[in-house]
Amino acid sequence: MAGILADILAVLTFRAGFNTTVVMLGAAALGCAAGAAGTFAMLRRKALVSDAVAHGTLPGIAAAFLVAALLGQAPRQVGWLMGGAGVAAALTLLAIEWLGRRPKVGHDTATAAVLACGFGLGLALMSVVQTLSVGRQAGLETLLFGSAAGMLPGEAQAMAGLAVLVLAVIALGLKEFSAVAFDPDFAATVGLPVARLDGAVALVCAVVVVAALPIAGFVLAVALVVIPPAAARFWSDRAGIVVAVAAAFGAVSAFTGAALSAVVADTPTGPAIVIVAALIFAVSLVFGRARGLLAGSR
Repeated sequence: MAGILADILAVLTFRAGFNTTVVMLGAAALGCAAGAAGTFAMLRRKALVSDAVAHGTLPGIAAAFLVAALLGQAPRQVGWLMGGAGVAAALTLLAIEWLGRRPKVGHDTATAAVLACGFGLGLALMSVVQTLSVGRQAGLETLLFGSAAGMLPGEAQAMAGLAVLVLAVIALGLKEFSAVAFDPDFAATVGLPVARLDGAVALVCAVVVVAALPIAGFVLAVALVVIPPAAARFWSDRAGIVVAVAAAFGAVSAFTGAALSAVVADTPTGPAIVIVAALIFAVSLVFGRARGLLAGSR
């Protein structure tokens, strides 16, 4: 027991090696970006859009691999795969917005339909990819589940830049995003472009998910976009505070999960991060000062 505690202390104080430190800091930056990005999607009850976008990247990745192979290019190049993921994410957002505006469909139904169709198409295309003889298609699905433990310094720096960008966008539009999140009718009355602001929030979430794919995979990215904002909502009713707390929860979840993965043998980084985020959500659900289960008894 003493040995485990010593290992945990060494990891948390950055004495467990350079690679472990890179993974922890890069994961924390990703968690910060994802938590902040998902806040207004959660407040607008559109958090599952991120899930649909993440699943919608699968056909884009598979299609990009097929196109590259047909053109005689190296199909596993990150540029091809990330380009395909980005195009697919954009098309997914457009499809959800277009269907969601149809009176007989609704936003929730549109999101679920696009998610299911995109994921089904992706699985079909991945089956085609596996039959090709071009090579290097084996393990392509790892892009969807990520490899946080193998994060490089450049990738960690990219995650830090992403976190700064997301926080800057939210800070610049905090007043407008808050108005739309809490009272969209009033926001429309005073002339705010509600649809465009909703689109901006969805776009920020999509950028975070796509950027995180090679490192975290869509499962981890979606979890960090959804769980930290939901946990933060239990602590405050002010949008700015919720954003800050969600970013902090995302960073702490990712940092701690990566640390646990380094200490506990055979523990994948992604699932460890999600478990820590879930524990933070559970504590917030009970003890949150604004909306926790014990808030009414104070």
